[in-house]
Amino acid sequence: MDSLEQDLLADALRKTMRAGSGVVLDKALADLGWEEMVEDCPEIAIPLVFRTLGETGTHASVLNDLFHQSTDTAALKDSAVPLPFADGRWVEWSRDDVAGHASIDPDLPLVEVTAGVELPLAKARIAVGWWLVGTGHAMLDLARNHALDRTQFGRPIAAFQAVRHRLAETLVAIEGAEATLATADDEFGALLAKAAAGHAALTTSRHVQQVLGGVGFTAEHPFHRHARRVLILDALLGSSRELTRAAGAVIREQRTAPRLVHL
Repeated sequence: MDSLEQDLLADALRKTMRAGSGVVLDKALADLGWEEMVEDCPEIAIPLVFRTLGETGTHASVLNDLFHQSTDTAALKDSAVPLPFADGRWVEWSRDDVAGHASIDPDLPLVEVTAGVELPLAKARIAVGWWLVGTGHAMLDLARNHALDRTQFGRPIAAFQAVRHRLAETLVAIEGAEATLATADDEFGALLAKAAAGHAALTTSRHVQQVLGGVGFTAEHPFHRHARRVLILDALLGSSRELTRAAGAVIREQRTAPRLVHL
């Protein structure tokens, strides 16, 4: 798939995701050929689909599909896979639109379960990492537009150094996470990439809240949905703090830091 085809696919995905979330989006992505794409070219499909989910603020249960490619989990086709959550908990991303108290988040069909089984998590962690990156870009766009539109002392607040520093630090964190995700090719690399993406998204949420000021606390502004989404996605498949500690434990045990990129 060349760059032009990827751009056309990205535009189609954005239009599809603006039509709705949950079951509606699951069906739309299936019609678009999601399962074939993730099987034939996962290195393109996973970053593109999951990053676009973050940018548009939508959600779908496509994370389950990444586990169904394995023969060991083929029996789980069309069902939800128990996934590790922060603090030793387990959750399922339901195939149905779970509403109300059944979900741990009012916008997501994410249901807590008692236990799960150990599964290879590298591909799923990279996917959630791209989702976090997309959400980070969505929040950064909100802050950038606000900084250009909001005036104080007769000029846009984007002219003030404190605001510029926060936006610059946010962009560096997001692009650093993107680079880590793009180079991750094994379990350890995926662990570090997910940790970097979670840290970048949490940093973005904190700085964007400061740039937005009071308007960022209102229910009418879209920021709070992205900020809450970051907290959930960071906790899913291991939080940035947990994964950083896990990486440190691996390095202590091996007494060496693995080379992630060969220059």
